[in-house]
Amino acid sequence: MGITAAQVKELRERTGSGMMECKKMLVETGGDIEAAIEQMRKSGMAKADKKAGRVAAEGIIVFRTSDDGKSGAIVEINSETDFVAKADGFTEFAGQVADTVVATKAADIDALLAGSMKGVAGTVNETRLALIAKIGENINVRRFANYNSDAGIVGGYLHGVRIGVIVELDGGDAALARDIAMHIAASKPQAISADDVSADVLQKEKNIFRAQAAESGKPAEIIEKMVEGRMRKYLAEITLEGQAFVKDPDTSVGKLLAKNRAKVIRFDRLEVGEGIEKVAEDFAAEVMAQVKGS
Repeated sequence: MGITAAQVKELRERTGSGMMECKKMLVETGGDIEAAIEQMRKSGMAKADKKAGRVAAEGIIVFRTSDDGKSGAIVEINSETDFVAKADGFTEFAGQVADTVVATKAADIDALLAGSMKGVAGTVNETRLALIAKIGENINVRRFANYNSDAGIVGGYLHGVRIGVIVELDGGDAALARDIAMHIAASKPQAISADDVSADVLQKEKNIFRAQAAESGKPAEIIEKMVEGRMRKYLAEITLEGQAFVKDPDTSVGKLLAKNRAKVIRFDRLEVGEGIEKVAEDFAAEVMAQVKGS
């Protein structure tokens, strides 16, 4: 039987696949659109499985919060190339995943992937695999931070699409939460306060500072004072409360929080691709691989 343009058009609209692929599948299924969709899904899942092992170090960070400011999430979704990370289908998927995290309060990645996608038929992982099959790149829901606060407030900040911060405050308001999150994005504190820095880290730094100070040849009591001074400076540099506030360097974040009768309960800072080892590839070979559909 002949395949009409209307059938090809309908299949394209329902699957997002290319015209030639749609026509080919309709020919194979004798014009049965539902059977064609099923076959394309099976074929797509097989292709997606082949791409699962490829390094995906590009992508975006997405932040979402509930209307009442009591819940929020940041999510890192990875792609293989920056080009795909900017595509509408990819950004839409990332937003849907973040909405799903807020709505379901998912406990971990496995639970998130196995759960239903908000606003879409199927699970998060099924939607991910379908998108891989459609765009031809590996896509990974890598990690997320999911906050739910009974008494406090959850806020966040995105620096472009590559850095995201989520923060929970006890006290303050949404504007303060955003300012604190913005500061964290810029200054990368390692802990909230000196009390949150592990004893092992403190001892390691003290030993280094003490060895450096000993080279001065000064008396032991002077060396200890030098070490104490360097430790104070070190803690001010690595702790959120000790750092100078980025929007007003004359005051510390700790003083800003005290002024607003607020306290930081926790925070997470995500940056796209951090910790992922990228594989150096020949660009021309990569383009050819994409053309061949590998």
